[in-house]
Amino acid sequence: MAAPAVSSAHVRAKRQRRRTEILHAALRAFRDKGYHGTTLEDIARQLGVRKTALYYYFPDKEAILYACHREGLEAVAGLIARARQYASHAEQLSRAIREHVQVMTDTLEGSSLALEVSALSPAHRAEVITARDRYEQALRDIVRHGVVTGEFRQVDPKLAVFAILGAINWVARWYSPDGPVHPLDLGLHYADHLLRGLLAP
Repeated sequence: MAAPAVSSAHVRAKRQRRRTEILHAALRAFRDKGYHGTTLEDIARQLGVRKTALYYYFPDKEAILYACHREGLEAVAGLIARARQYASHAEQLSRAIREHVQVMTDTLEGSSLALEVSALSPAHRAEVITARDRYEQALRDIVRHGVVTGEFRQVDPKLAVFAILGAINWVARWYSPDGPVHPLDLGLHYADHLLRGLLAP
């Protein structure tokens, strides 16, 4: 009696795996050619399939871009929850920076999605911007509380977070998965450099 349910779960898992494979193939193509320079044929070629196979999962390229954004935003939302487990605001921010760099290099394959929001439909763009603003506000809260407790210098949390996010987003402009720097080491370097300017003497 349980066989149909097991079979259905297997099909859903297989479909989800394939969907994830498509997203990461798209992210690699976006990294190499940019969103506007990438075609569905390019994404299909990364997977070794025909373009028509993509339509079973996504209606068009914009839907793929939107799904990529959703994956990245879900990842950064999760890292904020983990960062808040630390008592020190400096450690919270360090953890957030390290994990955000890893999202850029691993989850997003080094693709500069932050620069492609304008390519989304108005409804998708509004949703992504709202989620992005929520993440940015969470980082500002960490900095602001760190200033109040004396861990950080008297800085403007908004400007501090702009500087942090600008540096992390720029990773997409130069990072290569085949380069000599491991993503975990890169995150440690970024956390070290970006925190030094905030820490109180």
